[in-house]
Amino acid sequence: MRWLIVIVLTGNLLTVSVKGHSQERNVSSILERFFYRISNSRDDAERLKLNDSVLSVIDSYSRSDSVLSHRFNSIRNLGQIASPDRKVKIITWNLNKSDGTSNYYCYFIRNEGRGEQNRVDKLICKNSPETIGTDKTYSGSDWYGALYYDIRPFKIGKQTYYILLGIDYHNLLLTRKIIEVLTFTRDGQIIFGKNCFTDGSKGRYRVVLEYSSAGVVSLRFVSDKLIVFDHLVPFSAENKNNREFYGAEYSNDAYIFKNGIWKFVQDYKTGNKKKVP
Repeated sequence: MRWLIVIVLTGNLLTVSVKGHSQERNVSSILERFFYRISNSRDDAERLKLNDSVLSVIDSYSRSDSVLSHRFNSIRNLGQIASPDRKVKIITWNLNKSDGTSNYYCYFIRNEGRGEQNRVDKLICKNSPETIGTDKTYSGSDWYGALYYDIRPFKIGKQTYYILLGIDYHNLLLTRKIIEVLTFTRDGQIIFGKNCFTDGSKGRYRVVLEYSSAGVVSLRFVSDKLIVFDHLVPFSAENKNNREFYGAEYSNDAYIFKNGIWKFVQDYKTGNKKKVP
């Protein structure tokens, strides 16, 4: 592995050539220091400058020979997930701003196979939209922004898709968790969303759970064909249509994959194996 990082920060030129494990540890330390300074700064302009340095590091790292097999183990601010089939790796992080919103940064690294160089796509979302649509697809250019923390492949016919689980810290009052479908066009372009979720009456391209930022909501894979999450309810009757006042109840809902469709199951009992396909 060999990659080169050149960073200009507060007047100092930092050059790192990486070709071994000791250098990997050095770069890990560099990233940790940048993220530490970002988290301790209260000035948005300074945080953005520091984040530009993080982007420079990740730009080089994402194009290294061993990026698909290597992982930074001590950087808590950097999300790193890889698909079980070893074809896709996703690196994400967010930059919190003083108004409570976030910028999101995401690298998709794909194994092109046949001795080809990995394909790298960099996505940036500087302003989260008011809503994340459940009735349309997104591309890399209009990505809504999220941190992805799990990925699983699934097939519809002969086509391979990926399910992503993600989170969006939308603002100080509202958080979103997302079940997303990822696929690629023939020329390699990223596509988010597919009409393969149903609650029995309506189809959806993705699932978006919106709830109070003061709460904690679980969304996880139980198996490749089973996604379980907390059932959301309003804190009181008058808050019924305001997702900023929704939280988890002591029950679970689920999506189960069967016959090419992710089917919604309300009040799913996690111990009931009869419901698992």
